[in-house]
Amino acid sequence: MTSGTKTPPARPALDELLTRELERFDRDHPRSRELARQAERSLLAGVPMPWMIRWSGGFAVYAAEASGARFRDVDGHEYVDFCLGDTAAMTGHSPAPTIRAVAEQAARGITLMLPSEDALWVGEELARRFGLPRWQFALTATDANRFAIRLARELTARPKILVFNWCYHGTVDETFASLEGESVVSREGNVGPPVLLGETTRVVEWNDVAALERELAHGDVACVLAEPALTNIGIVHPEPGFHDALREVTRKTGTLLIIDETHTLCAGPGGYTASHALDPDMLTVGKAIAAGIPAAAYGFSQDVAERLEAMLPRDERADVGGIGGTVAANVLSLAAMRATLGEVLTDAAFEHMIKLGKRFEEGVAGAIDRHGLPWHVTRLGCRVEYLFRPERPRNGCEAAAGGDAGLDRLIHLYALNRGILLTPFHNMALMSPATTEADVDRHSAVFDEAAKELSAVA
Repeated sequence: MTSGTKTPPARPALDELLTRELERFDRDHPRSRELARQAERSLLAGVPMPWMIRWSGGFAVYAAEASGARFRDVDGHEYVDFCLGDTAAMTGHSPAPTIRAVAEQAARGITLMLPSEDALWVGEELARRFGLPRWQFALTATDANRFAIRLARELTARPKILVFNWCYHGTVDETFASLEGESVVSREGNVGPPVLLGETTRVVEWNDVAALERELAHGDVACVLAEPALTNIGIVHPEPGFHDALREVTRKTGTLLIIDETHTLCAGPGGYTASHALDPDMLTVGKAIAAGIPAAAYGFSQDVAERLEAMLPRDERADVGGIGGTVAANVLSLAAMRATLGEVLTDAAFEHMIKLGKRFEEGVAGAIDRHGLPWHVTRLGCRVEYLFRPERPRNGCEAAAGGDAGLDRLIHLYALNRGILLTPFHNMALMSPATTEADVDRHSAVFDEAAKELSAVA
């Protein structure tokens, strides 16, 4: 959905609105401000995780408690949460079945380096949902991707991987690569890359089949690691036929295809893979599958599983292969996964969430149309995002070039000051089983208010 008859808002007017919203945020969050100053004494850069340095209000909101689709901060403000832990809490915060399972399992043991029956149930459930028959477990989707890449290199005896420009695969070193002309370079902001990215990675633009064929023709790529749709630079959908071409060219060149469903699980119970009948060699997923408890999984086709089982060591060398970890597949995470997949992220829950995603999309599109702004909104299942440009990008480069960091910051802060939390920096909204129509309509009203103000200065 796109619209727009007016020019973008003038920068001086945006700066004036941002100053007003910053003053309101500072005035309304004295306790968060106090804690942020205290944190400077003990935390690097005053934050527990580096990306929290970049916060639209100048300092982070400190949370006190969360439940369902809402949270309350230390200053007593309640928010409708559409960020949901940037997907990790897509289940809603602390769903009762997961909390019950975690409490019961914690009393029986947290980590044992031994399998549990829950592991069997989760493996069978993931096979049912995604269609890949064999599974292993990790603590993060980043680790699942790392392990899948290592296994792909072992199977193919090839050194490189291929990713799409502006992809998102957690903190995997090889994926922080970008294109500069025709050269592969480290993405801007990448901290301490261990080697030049051109040594490990080939990069092509999303939806560019010709470039994909050209780069895989070198014969040195072990695997293509791909999100089914780009999600971290705005939602960029595959063009019709792109996934068919991706599967065809990877098979033709002997390249393994790894699909990362960590964000695109929003498309349905089996992610984009099930909803669009994809056929990957491996699949990774994390974040939401244990309702925010650290947990991830990676699955294998029958062919890949058989090849791996034939070659992986079963003697004393099995624990030095760089895959796994002391607390990977711990019994607490597996109990959380079983409860979350079995009782929270159900077919009925996704039906509810996707319906609300459509309602959210329609509310935003209506405001854009009413106020004639040159913006658009797009949706993937229960994930919705609006971008401040009229045209839909077809690849990551176009999405990045069309972004507006100033508007992103203003809209995020505008919503935050009115009790709505969006995902920072790119204004993504996610629906949970606990999200309601009233929550969505509240956002629509706030967005309409912002659009009205901004249209007046366009």
